[in-house]
Amino acid sequence: MLLFDAHLDLAWNALEWNRDLMLSVEELNQFESNFKGIRPGAATVTWPALREGNIGMMIATCLPRRHCKDAELSHYQSRDAAFAVCRSHIEYYRSLASRGFLREITDVASLNEHVAAWETGLANGSTAELPLGYITSMEGSPGILSPEQIPEWYEFGLKILGPAHYGEAPYCFGTGSEGGLKPGGKELLQEMEKCGMLLDVTHLADQSFWEAMDVYSGPVLASHHNSRMLVAGDRQLDDRQIKAVAERGAVIGLSFDAWMIKPGWKIKVSDPATVSIEDAVKHTDYICQLLGSAKHCGIGSDLDGGFGKEQCPHDLNTIADLNKIAEILDRKGYSSEDIAGIMSGNFINFFRRAWA
Repeated sequence: MLLFDAHLDLAWNALEWNRDLMLSVEELNQFESNFKGIRPGAATVTWPALREGNIGMMIATCLPRRHCKDAELSHYQSRDAAFAVCRSHIEYYRSLASRGFLREITDVASLNEHVAAWETGLANGSTAELPLGYITSMEGSPGILSPEQIPEWYEFGLKILGPAHYGEAPYCFGTGSEGGLKPGGKELLQEMEKCGMLLDVTHLADQSFWEAMDVYSGPVLASHHNSRMLVAGDRQLDDRQIKAVAERGAVIGLSFDAWMIKPGWKIKVSDPATVSIEDAVKHTDYICQLLGSAKHCGIGSDLDGGFGKEQCPHDLNTIADLNKIAEILDRKGYSSEDIAGIMSGNFINFFRRAWA
């Protein structure tokens, strides 16, 4: 079965963490075990692991963020540096695409061609030589120097923008902060809508979320979000937000960060053995039951997004284990059509509609 992961910080891992993602997960972890204090935990994502799991499509991010023990230093002090870093992340993906290892997906034609190739390859057992498809997104907006720069970014390949990440952002507020759109925020969203750049509502603080939804009338997605009803906190979507994005045709990607999966789980304190993939799927099931439909759920794992195996469900060793989601949904009584939708079809159809 083809899988679609709606949120992977792959270029960030390659450039910020200096990881050779062409290695297997086992080879990468063996190499990094020779060094002390260079990572939060064992890696779970590399290009071979994605291929092993038939994760043939993804939203791949450029992320203007550093991994520092001092929170203030995790933000680039210069917006120009953030701009340059995001450009370099896109160039990383393009380097792999130029060698035929990846395929950049930018419109319905390239999307349909890629999906057809993978469906044929899966049917014939011949996906080993197929490129992995990616759509480029930016998580956080420090790299957007002005709203007027949005068309330039779009032409450069950026098709999705999540204006917020953790804390205050240039145009709005994100996770762990409070507030609405800032000066330039409305104009940013208007420029996005004009050129067709899609809005990812992930990480938006509640007030920023609702104001953005009022200003931006184009297609929206929630690339990596879980339910606030199951795990409290502003990083999650509450029921009203879930219904609002669903009404706009959005798909919500299931995130695999343990503290977002199980209530009371604490980073660097709780045991990952207490969290399972089945616990994660409870969020998908909750959203499906709330909406009375499975058409608005997908996967947005965020694996290796600043954390590793120490902050994942215990029964996930590599990203290839996302396939276990289908088995769990089957046991819960989901139809084969709904399972295929959650594993990839819902996000694929979202982009078909958004780019029509």
